[in-house]
Formats: sequence, C-alpha cells, structure tokens
Amino acid sequence: MTGRKILVIDDSKVIRVRVREMLPPGNFEVLEAKDGKEGLEFVQKEHPNLIMLDFLLPKLSGWDVFQRIQADETLRRIPLVLMSGRKEEVTEKISEPFQYFEFIEKPFEKNQLISAIKLAFQKANLPRPPLSTPGTPAPTPAPAPQAAPGGDATDIAAIKAQMDKMQAEITALKKQVLQLKTFIQKKLQ
Repeated sequence: MTGRKILVIDDSKVIRVRVREMLPPGNFEVLEAKDGKEGLEFVQKEHPNLIMLDFLLPKLSGWDVFQRIQADETLRRIPLVLMSGRKEEVTEKISEPFQYFEFIEKPFEKNQLISAIKLAFQKANLPRPPLSTPGTPAPTPAPAPQAAPGGDATDIAAIKAQMDKMQAEITALKKQVLQLKTFIQKKLQ
C-alpha cells in the first residue's frame, strides 16, 4: 500500500517516464495524466501529495488547470511544480517570483527535479490570503492592443500571438526530441 501520491500531468510520455525514474525510491504511487482534463480529474478525485504540471497541454491547458487548482481552497495547498520548455510561457501568465509553487524548465536533471520538489513543499506551506482577496490566484496577462477602425491591429496581434505560440511549441518539441534521443542513448548503453 502506498502512502503518498505524486501526479505527473504531461502530454509527453517521455517526460512522465523520466520523472518517474528520477524520483527517489519511496513509499509513493506515481499517477500519470496525458492531458489537462484528465489531470484535473485526477487532482479532484485523488488529492495527490504533489502535482507536477506541464504548462502546454491538450484538451485543457496547464494554465487552466493551474487556475482551477488555485481557485479551490483545499487543492491550492497541494505542493505544485510547474514544468515548461520555456519559462516565458509561464511568466507571461504568472509574474515572478513564484511565491506558492515551484517552476522547473525542461529538460531537467534529477538533482534539479528533487530540488524543485523540496521547494514546492516549502512554498505550499506558506500562509496565503483568503480566496476572496483581489488578485488571487495570479495576475492576468496584459490586454491585447486595441483594434484600429479597420480591425488591422487586432488581426496583426492575433497572428503574432499565434506565431509566438507556435514558436513556443516548436521549441518545446525540439527539447522533447532531444530528451527522447538522450533517453534512448542511455537505454542503449
């Protein structure tokens, strides 16, 4: 019987397996979710002792999962490690310093993961303002530029946002391919 549950929410099986392998041996169960919707269901049903959450996820983004966790008085006390291939993806939505959760940039090594988990547990125990306080759980991103009468500024801003998102996804995929290559090379040795 396991005593603690660790939930890893990431659409990359490579990352989920890597996290599982990097965790020190212990009396815990590692739960895996491949998308944000499944991850949020696990969080609400299982109330894990630690959540490791990728920021870019299908079905329900990591940002949406984060907001829903932070909006629940019980769930927001669970230690949380946000993961992303680009820190900018996170800091666009949540300003630093990250007060109540820890962030780790992909790819990461075992010592970085262990350190992030320890910090997440420390930060989860910090006193927080009640949920009714304005500004909780996190600041919102800056508003998009206002449209010109013809709508050109809005169209350009939307295209730029899409390009930025696609570039972030490409960068994350490149890092995941590199991680997969490294993982396979280690297994072949």
